[in-house]
Amino acid sequence: MARPFKQQRNPRNTSFKPVVVDPDAVPQRLHKLLALAGLGSRREMEALIESGRITINGKVAEIGAAVVPGDVVRLDSRPLHLPFEAELPQVLLYHKPEGEIVTQDDPEKRATVFDKLPPVRGAKWIAVGRLDMNTSGLLIFTTSGELANRFMHPRYEVEREYAVRIFGELSEGEMLQLTQGIELDDGPANFDSIRPQGGEGANHWYEVILREGRNREVRRLFEAFQKPVSRLIRVRFGPVNLPPRVKRGQMLHLEAKEVVGLMEWAELEVPKTPLKQLSPREKEKIGKVFTPKARKSKFESAEGAPLESRGPRRVTKTREESIRGNREKPARSVGRTERNIDSPGRDKGEGYAKPGENKRDENARVAGRRRPEGQGRAMTSAPKPRKPATRRIRQGSDLPAPKPKRGSR
Repeated sequence: MARPFKQQRNPRNTSFKPVVVDPDAVPQRLHKLLALAGLGSRREMEALIESGRITINGKVAEIGAAVVPGDVVRLDSRPLHLPFEAELPQVLLYHKPEGEIVTQDDPEKRATVFDKLPPVRGAKWIAVGRLDMNTSGLLIFTTSGELANRFMHPRYEVEREYAVRIFGELSEGEMLQLTQGIELDDGPANFDSIRPQGGEGANHWYEVILREGRNREVRRLFEAFQKPVSRLIRVRFGPVNLPPRVKRGQMLHLEAKEVVGLMEWAELEVPKTPLKQLSPREKEKIGKVFTPKARKSKFESAEGAPLESRGPRRVTKTREESIRGNREKPARSVGRTERNIDSPGRDKGEGYAKPGENKRDENARVAGRRRPEGQGRAMTSAPKPRKPATRRIRQGSDLPAPKPKRGSR
């Protein structure tokens, strides 16, 4: 009897078993738990809920919905494990070099900071703020959406400190005006403080602090006085300073006590179970500076080099010598049955055996043709003369002795 097929689950079936709810459980906001799970910031989670992709017990969730541990929350029919008991998040410091962009999806396939981030289980990395391609310095990553929101939300006015090198020098009046405010295209902007840090020649360094994160705000403030910025480095973001031991392109995992300090600064609840999602290899990197390796993308070849960056084939010395030797190698000798194929009036390949022809037939075919005068066989070397044969006269001593006859004495 044939085995019946296993009944497939209907993905459109939204019927669920009755959920057992703990009467003593305290409901929590859905967008807050989604942010704690590392799916994004609170603002992004609100937009995700509004799109209708989140369901609670089979019903489409609404903004402001609350859930308890017994509820079944799904994202596009995929169940989510929400951290009702918060875990201590991970925090990663990265000294971003110039030439990388802070985005996860770039249509131009340029190098991004997310290409080098180590994998994290049960969560994802969230970039705290952005730096443009030509800006380097401190970039913070965390797995907590609440902590990232505490750094980035404009209402908290977290300080950002930059080291700026400009072409030229500001006067006292210009520095005063930069602190009082300048009208830009998107509204007024100003520095909280600006201090000169010296310089050589036409380049001068300044230390600036501001509490906003608008696009290219620092550069636009200096360009208002015709002072273009040639170097921009972020050295501090809130209570986090760029450690001197973290060189350009390197990363640093903060230790648990440092993460607890950030949670207390952000006035967030400090969980009692730290670093549950870390593997033993990840725990070894805590507190140690390391240089990340870029992950291979689908636009790279199997050898590992990008297709557009692969140059011509490299000729080694041995191969070059072999090529030169083949060019300088004399023409190969032609046998008795082969003709000079370079002679005029003859087709290419005329002295060679034809397909299906043996050696005897080839000799008969070649011998039956007449050669024009002055044309002979192509010989690579003259025939060697034969040595005269030395004949030896047979001597009588060479004859065997006769055998004695029977009966003779």
